[in-house]
Amino acid sequence: MLKNKKIFISGGAGVIGNELSVKLCNMGAKVLVGDLKNKPKHWSNKINYRQGDLNFITKQELEYFAPDIFIHLAATFERSTETYEFWHENFWHNVRLSHHLMDVMKDLPSLKQVFFASSYLIYEPELYSFNTPQEKPYSLTESDPIYPRNLTGMAKLAHEIELRFLEGFKSDKISFINARIYRGYGKGSRCIISRWIRMLLNNEPIKVFRKEGIFDYIYSEETANGIIKLIENPNISGTINLGTGNARRVSEVIDILKIYFPSMKVFEEDSDIPYEASQANITKLKSLTGWTPKKQLEDTIPEIIEYEKLHLKDFEKENDFNVLVTSISKKIPLLKAVRNACKKTGTSVKLYGADVNPECIGRYFVDEFWEMPNSSIISFEIVADYCLKNKIKAIIPTRDGELQFWAKEKSRFSSVGINVMVSNLETVNYCIDKLEFYKKLDSLRFPAIQTSENSNLNIESFVLKERYGAGSIKIGINISKQEAEKQAKSLLNPIFQPFIDGEELSIDAYIDKIGAVKGIIIRKRDLIINGESQITTTIENAELEKLCKNILEIKGFYGHVVMQVIIDKLGRFNIIEINSRFGGASTLSIACGLDSFYWFILESMENEIKHYPFIKNSKSIKQIRFPEDIII
Repeated sequence: MLKNKKIFISGGAGVIGNELSVKLCNMGAKVLVGDLKNKPKHWSNKINYRQGDLNFITKQELEYFAPDIFIHLAATFERSTETYEFWHENFWHNVRLSHHLMDVMKDLPSLKQVFFASSYLIYEPELYSFNTPQEKPYSLTESDPIYPRNLTGMAKLAHEIELRFLEGFKSDKISFINARIYRGYGKGSRCIISRWIRMLLNNEPIKVFRKEGIFDYIYSEETANGIIKLIENPNISGTINLGTGNARRVSEVIDILKIYFPSMKVFEEDSDIPYEASQANITKLKSLTGWTPKKQLEDTIPEIIEYEKLHLKDFEKENDFNVLVTSISKKIPLLKAVRNACKKTGTSVKLYGADVNPECIGRYFVDEFWEMPNSSIISFEIVADYCLKNKIKAIIPTRDGELQFWAKEKSRFSSVGINVMVSNLETVNYCIDKLEFYKKLDSLRFPAIQTSENSNLNIESFVLKERYGAGSIKIGINISKQEAEKQAKSLLNPIFQPFIDGEELSIDAYIDKIGAVKGIIIRKRDLIINGESQITTTIENAELEKLCKNILEIKGFYGHVVMQVIIDKLGRFNIIEINSRFGGASTLSIACGLDSFYWFILESMENEIKHYPFIKNSKSIKQIRFPEDIII
């Protein structure tokens, strides 16, 4: 029944999701997974993957996928005692995330089922918590009193109530399932069983609290099977216990581990926490699905041991990925956009900023500032040494004058695991040299504006520029031949172009690591001050998009680039230049779906961004740039 169903799974690379996503894919479902982790290497390419914090996923992304079923597994938790720091983590990854995901999904026409992984922690703890050890567990039923015992339980109950609210409006279109899952454990988990096994494999002693405690341990594979059984029937809804119905003592877990680790050392620690004795009443689960979990601790612990032997070194690696933006000056909107992209990854990426000016304003908008050596002494060795010491794996250059250095050393940086968002050296060179740029595009029959080192052009009105450097440095615009020749004497390397009266447009684009154009946004430059757009508005022009795509897929471009084009009075395109870097007003394009910094960071993390669609905002959007004060 799930074949060809589109299923979106939040937290789908977690312990339960890892099992579930693969099973659903093998059943023929079309699966989209969102998770903070890297995509598991053993997964099929048929599973679409979105790495990052789902608090930033948009309605447009989910409309694009159009899920039939939403399975919400993503959550954070701490065992037994929650720390003070968990206050914020619980809100962001439990309360806020659950609300945000349903907020962007509740009105999707495609959505027919919602499965929420709730928890038995919402039940009244006095039902199953005791001052003394118990002979048998309390069997919790779905109708038992509720009173969450911690922040995690509170978050689960809050979202159950949110779903109940939505059900009042959507019950004719969407079925809602709240599965109260019991003591989950599995391969690569943070659960106590997996933690003990990892410690024992490292020949470390383990600590035990309240070994008389009784818990309903449910294996992640069985939880995945239970979820599938529940969503296979579109008529199932409501609150359902998902456990084994066969609780076990902590001491029994220890006894099983001793079979495989006969020399293990166990220390019993004093504790003031109550003795838990809980178990799921799974009568409702069985009656609705005709299924109950089969695997017990004796079956699963050997599987976990074998898994952990193979993956011990992979568990809980420290963060080793940070981002450096160079020549930050006062580029605050750019820095904010990069920081937002870092947040979207959901990892603890630090933002580093560099500039030759130690007093630059941008230093107040990064986590760490580096007074970078100037261009006369900068070298690969200096930069690589700084980056490797600070775990910087991605560099975003922002100034024309430095692009040649980064392009020249790009492959050397790549060899030490550092990705630079810059095109190759040949491409950067002809983009900086306006005469060579014209010759290159003209030879390929693209409509670049005629450019010459002398004034022998059969035209009436001229534009005079420096041959090298930023295109915004325009010395003379709409001037006569005599004025152009006179002013040219004050320039280092003057070039002459015809003045073209028309509408000037900026085109932002991202070219991925295989040289394909990921997306294009066209902006009308409504107000230009000092060569940059202060007011800019997005427009649609399919013919211009096609032209730009053909040009940018010339071998050598990479990352974010900005093209300048004039449409003359006859509607013809006249290409001015291409800047192979992020532009001053390019943040508008990010707001319109061209997620350049996020894509670049993902590629630097060795992710395939083909699973991250470019979804262009269909509305025309205007951006107004203005100075702003900030108090720190």
